[in-house]
Amino acid sequence: MARMKFLCDADRCIECNACVTACKNEHEVPWGINRRRVVTINDGEPGERSVSMACMHCTDAPCQAVCPVNAFYTTADGVVLHSKDICIGCGYCFYACPFGAPQYPRVGNFGSRGKMDKCTYCAGGPEPDGSAAEYEKYGANRLAEGKLPLCAEMCSTKSLLAGDGEVIADIYNERVAKRGYGSGAWGWKTAYREGTTS
Repeated sequence: MARMKFLCDADRCIECNACVTACKNEHEVPWGINRRRVVTINDGEPGERSVSMACMHCTDAPCQAVCPVNAFYTTADGVVLHSKDICIGCGYCFYACPFGAPQYPRVGNFGSRGKMDKCTYCAGGPEPDGSAAEYEKYGANRLAEGKLPLCAEMCSTKSLLAGDGEVIADIYNERVAKRGYGSGAWGWKTAYREGTTS
């Protein structure tokens, strides 16, 4: 089975935020939560780069390791999901994640912020595929429909790639070979503990 991964090619991202908008619209994500965001490094300076950030669905997910109630689980294709029914909203996952992916749905005092929310790789949650309960808690389950995450499909420059990790690594390596340089496959080594050439 394919190991699903994200890759953001920082040399292609133009900071248009189409990925952010697509995610919010597809999943009806509440105001104040961004499962995906675009961050610009060295804004306005030579060498400026933008990267689309969300849960990278890590190989050894730190959020999963620190969760005291085991609300996180990894699917057969490597997607890291969590159960909002089990989550107690302690926030350990927020502090453990190197990408800042898990978020509280509300601002407020501890205990009033709710249960964590994060990118689902458009794979829904533990409820039955395509059910109303799954959509209400986690959004659309595009993977069950044979589709890739909408954020990557909407990326006009194809900076954000999603799918089988081996295919994505091949695409990135082909790009680097053609253009002769690469500022790096952002987040790849941190999330998957491997290079794009492995």
